Amino acid sequence: MSGSIRRRPAVMLAVMSTVAAVLVPAVAFAASPLASQPSGRHHADPVAPGTVVIDGKRMRQARIALDRGDPALRAAVSSLTAQADSWLGQGPWTVTDKPRPAPSGDPHDYLSQAPYWWPSQPKTDANPWGCPYVQRDGERNPEVDTGTDRPDIGKVFNSTTTLSLAWYYTGEKRYAEHAARILRTWFIDPATRMNPNLNHGQFIPCKYDGRAIGIIDFSQQYTSVLDALAILGTGAPGWTSGDRAGMRTWNREFLDWLVNSPFGKEESAAKNNHGTFMDMQVAGLALATGDRGLARKTVLDARKKRIDPQIAGDGSQPQELTRTRSWHYSTFDLVAYTRLAAIGEKVGVDLWAYEGPQGQSLFKAVEYLLPAATGAAPWPHPELEFKRFAASDIVHAAADAGSREARAAVPRLETPPGGDLWTLRPAAEQLDSIAG
Repeated sequence: MSGSIRRRPAVMLAVMSTVAAVLVPAVAFAASPLASQPSGRHHADPVAPGTVVIDGKRMRQARIALDRGDPALRAAVSSLTAQADSWLGQGPWTVTDKPRPAPSGDPHDYLSQAPYWWPSQPKTDANPWGCPYVQRDGERNPEVDTGTDRPDIGKVFNSTTTLSLAWYYTGEKRYAEHAARILRTWFIDPATRMNPNLNHGQFIPCKYDGRAIGIIDFSQQYTSVLDALAILGTGAPGWTSGDRAGMRTWNREFLDWLVNSPFGKEESAAKNNHGTFMDMQVAGLALATGDRGLARKTVLDARKKRIDPQIAGDGSQPQELTRTRSWHYSTFDLVAYTRLAAIGEKVGVDLWAYEGPQGQSLFKAVEYLLPAATGAAPWPHPELEFKRFAASDIVHAAADAGSREARAAVPRLETPPGGDLWTLRPAAEQLDSIAG
């Protein structure tokens, strides 16, 4: 196992704080709005949220340490609240607010356009789209950010994740109330809610009204929303029992569509990162809606179904290395794997401990990235826009799971633009999103 110590250490808050202190500049603490405020703004015994991916017990420990004045955590919260504040004046958004409905004609149906497909002919009155469309891998067509729901759903995901975390750590009700308003508008209110399907995800003009591949519009981030719902469910102001019931219904219907629809079955059969993210989404939704059996089976199956064919013995991910954005997609796939492993912990499956027949494992896959992630060596594969910080969260995840190499690499990681928030939400996020 490449010489690593494969022990899953108890998570010690002192270690978390030390890491955060290394990664967060001292100026962040000096500018922190919490730095001069007294501790104890919360109830003395905070609730550990029943999160799907994030470890709710670790969140509770961080809250307690924050209330006691931990300076590194205060600095991290300063970065978090800066992001949350930027969302307060935005939204809510609705799936019904697009210039034209999905091909179904129902404005409540989600619609997105394939990002890497471009018109090949001049647009004319007779050919307004410029069809036929041709694929240019890794090159994002700006058309996809106009006229569809894709930009808005990204805002829904990012805002509610950030706002719910900010409420949990600060107790500021405005964060929770705005997150509730955004979720209620997109998913619950009859006039503005989205239908729980992705029948028209990533359509290609003049070719497909929707594709199974469009499921990744949700699968890459929706488990973060499930965690946001769990955080709000600990007693957030503005989040009612009716809201909780409405989201449970939506999530159950969406899970049913994912498991039983033709598009869902096709996406589950995908051999690359699409399949990994689909597993993560199904397992997360199953856990959130009470189907622990399905969650456990999905994680268990991922060992031979995903790790064996997707990760090589040296830790590389051959299918992702063929992409023009090979660094992005290598880290992207591992976001799904590390989050799936976190779900597995909650249903009694240690995905980190698994080794395939050629010695492939999640540890090796993360360690393969370490030279580039730490700046020790250039990334030796094609990449249109290399961003070193993209690996930061997955390295944190491997370090927490027991990789000695990853643990040694943590101090040499590049801090993401929004700050290192691992101590507040120890779950990998895709930090270099190319979704627009």
